[in-house]
Amino acid sequence: MIRYFLTVNGTISEIEEAQPGCWISLTHPTASETELVASRYNIDVDDLRAPLDEEERSRIETEDEYTVIVVDIPAIEERNGTDWFVTLPLGIFVTEDVIITVCLQDSPMLAAFTDGRVRDHHTFKKTRFILQILYKNAQLFLQYLRIIDRKSEIIEKSLHKSQKNKELIELLELEKTLVYFTTSLRGNEMVLEKLLKIGKIKKYPEDEDLLEDVIVENKQAIEMANIYSGILSGMMDAFASVISNNQNLVMKTLSAITIVLSIPNIVAGLYGMNVMNIPFEDSPAAFAIVCMIILALTAVAIIVLKKKDMF
Repeated sequence: MIRYFLTVNGTISEIEEAQPGCWISLTHPTASETELVASRYNIDVDDLRAPLDEEERSRIETEDEYTVIVVDIPAIEERNGTDWFVTLPLGIFVTEDVIITVCLQDSPMLAAFTDGRVRDHHTFKKTRFILQILYKNAQLFLQYLRIIDRKSEIIEKSLHKSQKNKELIELLELEKTLVYFTTSLRGNEMVLEKLLKIGKIKKYPEDEDLLEDVIVENKQAIEMANIYSGILSGMMDAFASVISNNQNLVMKTLSAITIVLSIPNIVAGLYGMNVMNIPFEDSPAAFAIVCMIILALTAVAIIVLKKKDMF
């Protein structure tokens, strides 16, 4: 899908055709749409399609007719009826006349611009627009990280009550998400550092504070991702130890029960042998005596095992 936006009188509006100073938004574009934009603005079509590859790395490159910036953005993916967080590449192409964004799917971050929820947003101020995108992206990472933290707390409470594989798998998924987030944020950090040095994109004094804010927000997101990842990793190790300890307790209890139950079997087996001169064989109370012996030996075994903390 291809959409065109232009800021008119301080308000962003969707327009029918591209014109100088507009923003061209490509969301999961078709081959014909990418070829149309590429030919019109002298962009290599392979560069324009690169952000559509989920494995595309964050980078910034300058060409004669345009500058391409690729960063990772957070997204939500539904699997087995549950929402999980992933990262996707977002391409930002800066030409002489327009700014172009390319992404595989709609993003809440870009929706904030199309809906006019970003203040002081002008499509023709390309440098500020890039920095605003990067700033909103860092904020979205922070928002999703807080959601991940709340999810991990809920799962932790569930594990205290019921240690099932489902909760452990969810913790593993969250830990994987944090690894992806950390990797993406570090890649974005490299882009920001290079953006500071690159001369192809003009920087204005009023944008310096915004660029500093973007860098600070990105660093904060990296720190939060590392902290939450460490907490989740420690939680996984702790619950793995708890499960292992509980398994050992169960095995110890089962072993003690097996020992206790083996005593009646041994005694009954001896008295059940077809041999001569068995004790109490002539006594009418033989069965009662044997039962008393079994009970006494069982009681002794239970007392000994309890002293050994086997129960």
